[in-house]
Amino acid sequence: MSIWSNLPFDILANIFSFLSPDSLARARSVCKNWHTCSKAYRIATTTTTSWFLALPIRNHGPHCYAHNPVIDKWHQLSLPIPSIRPIAPIGSLLLSRVTNSTTLQLGLCNPFTREFRHLPRLHVARTNPAVGVVTISESSNPNHNVRFPSFRVYVAGGMSEAAQGGGATYETKVEMYDSRFDTWRIVGSTPVEFAVRLTVWTPNENVCIGETLYWVTSARAYSVMGFDVGRNTWSELGVPMAEKLEFATLVPRNGALGLVGGTCSGTACIWELNEGDKWCLVDKVPLELGLRLLGGKSVKCVGNEDAICLYRDLGYGMVLCKKVVGEIMGRWEWVWVDGCGYTKGKQVYNCPIRGALVHPSLASSSLIF
Repeated sequence: MSIWSNLPFDILANIFSFLSPDSLARARSVCKNWHTCSKAYRIATTTTTSWFLALPIRNHGPHCYAHNPVIDKWHQLSLPIPSIRPIAPIGSLLLSRVTNSTTLQLGLCNPFTREFRHLPRLHVARTNPAVGVVTISESSNPNHNVRFPSFRVYVAGGMSEAAQGGGATYETKVEMYDSRFDTWRIVGSTPVEFAVRLTVWTPNENVCIGETLYWVTSARAYSVMGFDVGRNTWSELGVPMAEKLEFATLVPRNGALGLVGGTCSGTACIWELNEGDKWCLVDKVPLELGLRLLGGKSVKCVGNEDAICLYRDLGYGMVLCKKVVGEIMGRWEWVWVDGCGYTKGKQVYNCPIRGALVHPSLASSSLIF
C-alpha cells in the first residue's frame, strides 16, 4: 500500500481511468490520498456497455438501482433528489422530469456521481407535454465529448393556462432548449389534433433518428408521430399489428427506427422502419422468455443501439436483447436477467419502476455546473 500511496497523482489518475465505475467508486473509499486524487483529476472512466437503471415510480427514498451487465450484479445508488422520472439518456447523463412539480420541470442527472442541475423553466408553463432530445453532432470538433455531448430538448403539446377566460387549453407552441446557450426559445407549432394526442396518449419517452423525433401513442390502436426539427413539420406513421398489440415502445436499432411490441400472452416482436415507411419484422422474443416475463402482465421496454430491455417490477426479472460485441450490424442475443432482490446482503423492497439505459461515467460534466 505504501508504494501506491507514494505514486504521483497524475500516474494514479491514469491507472484509475482503466477501472469500471463501480471499481473506481470502491477505490475512492480506500484512503484520503486516493479520494483526493479521484476528485482532483477529470478521470474519464466510462464503460462501453449500457447499464440498466431502475427508478422507483413511487417515492421509496432518494435512490435508484443499477444493473452492471458485465458482472451481472445490482447496485443501489443514491440520487441527489428523491422525485425524478427518466426521459432520455444524453451520453452518460440522464434527462429527467422532476415529478414533485405540477408543471414540467426538467433536470440533468448523473446518478453515478449524484450531480444534478435543473434546466431553466420554459417560456410557457405546461403540464404533461411530450419531450424529445436531439444530440448535436460535433464530430469535427476535436474537443467533442461523447460522454457529455451538446444537445437540444424539444417540448410539444401539454396543457397551459388559457389566455382569456381562465381554465386550460392544449398548447400548440413548440419550445426548444439548447445546452450550448442554456436557454429556451419557441421554434414552431403543433397542429391542435397532434397537441391533444401528445398530451393525452403519449409518454415522455422518445427516439431521435436523424433530425426527426418520434413518439408512439399509448392508446390502442397504436400509431407513431414524428416531428422533423429542421423543417418544423409533423407526420404520422402506422404501426404493425396496431390493433392487436398490448404494449409498444420505440427504440433506435441499427441506425433506424425500431418498434418493440407484443401481447400479454407472451408474444413480442421487433420491427424496423425501412425506406418508404415500411415496417419489417426483424426479430422475436424467444417464446420461453416471453412467457416467463409476460405471463398475463403488462411490461415496459427501453432500448438503445446496444440493447433492448423488457421489464416489469424491480424484483421480478428482465428479458435483455443485447448486440454481440464486435458485430456492428450483426447478431443479437436474448438472455434472462434476474431482478434486484438484494444489494449488499439486504433485501430490496419490490416496487414498480421506470427504466433507462445509460453508459455510466464518474467524470464530471460541465453541463451540470
